[in-house]
Amino acid sequence: MNKTFALIGAAGYIAPRHMKAIQDTGSTLIAALDKNDSVGIIDSYFPDADFFTEFERFDRHIDKLRRENGGKSVDFISICSPNYLHDSHMRFALRSDADAICEKPLVLNPWNIDGLQDIEKDTGRKVNTILQLRVHPSIIALRDKVRSENKRTKHEVDLTYITSRGHWYLQSWKGDERKSGGIATNIGVHFYDMLHFIFGDLQENVVHHSNETMAAGYLEYEKARVRWFLSVDFAFVPDSAKAQGQRTYRSITVDGEEIEFSGGFTDLHTRSYEEILAGRGFGLEENRVAIETVADIRNAKPLGLRGDYHPFLKGVI
Repeated sequence: MNKTFALIGAAGYIAPRHMKAIQDTGSTLIAALDKNDSVGIIDSYFPDADFFTEFERFDRHIDKLRRENGGKSVDFISICSPNYLHDSHMRFALRSDADAICEKPLVLNPWNIDGLQDIEKDTGRKVNTILQLRVHPSIIALRDKVRSENKRTKHEVDLTYITSRGHWYLQSWKGDERKSGGIATNIGVHFYDMLHFIFGDLQENVVHHSNETMAAGYLEYEKARVRWFLSVDFAFVPDSAKAQGQRTYRSITVDGEEIEFSGGFTDLHTRSYEEILAGRGFGLEENRVAIETVADIRNAKPLGLRGDYHPFLKGVI
């Protein structure tokens, strides 16, 4: 199945995973866009792809392909641009008569989903998103276990994710809440989707603390009570992990038992693309709860050390 792709945002961290997924599914990248031209990684996958640093020229190229090919430019446009541009770039993809494949977070606000659904209806094209934890075997197994059990009380879950970033982070668009959506949106949205996927409807959303580099709060789902802590500050990495030379720490415990899902991440984009090409991709509505969750976190007034807060907050505030 040789589908044709264009890619918006070719120079970022996540773009090579999309290039590999395109290649792994037997498809072809024919055009790419990024305002930065440090994109030599393309040579490892699709050296013959046309490349543009200006959106206007990329737009013209996609339109030219459409006119030369009986109304069809490319089958898919993959989007790896900064978060605040996702909405606009998905609209461009749909109006170019292509389906979109968009990185997380799909959009910054829930009402953006409504607008995109209108454009899907107008164009007959579809938005797909990368919710790769939904195709992780360990996460699927946990969801199936939770669904099948007859448990009268809710699971007690602690989610801790620290992915250290250097001084560059706050100087980039990722450190600008207006562009990234803030720390919970930027590094947490996949986890919130995973929690909803496993434990059902979200019933309560409380924020205990939030700043540029760290956020923590409490979420209650249909089948779980969750204390969460996210940060990009190396200072919060536990000493035991630092002693092993680690700068990232990820832990999810369910009723005190660690859930191991660190393996199997490298191929999840390829698995996601395989599902999309088979017509089983996750669309706009599947994203709604996670986008509502991060939007509410962004706009919430933190409570401080009140209620059921994550233990990492002790000594922080």
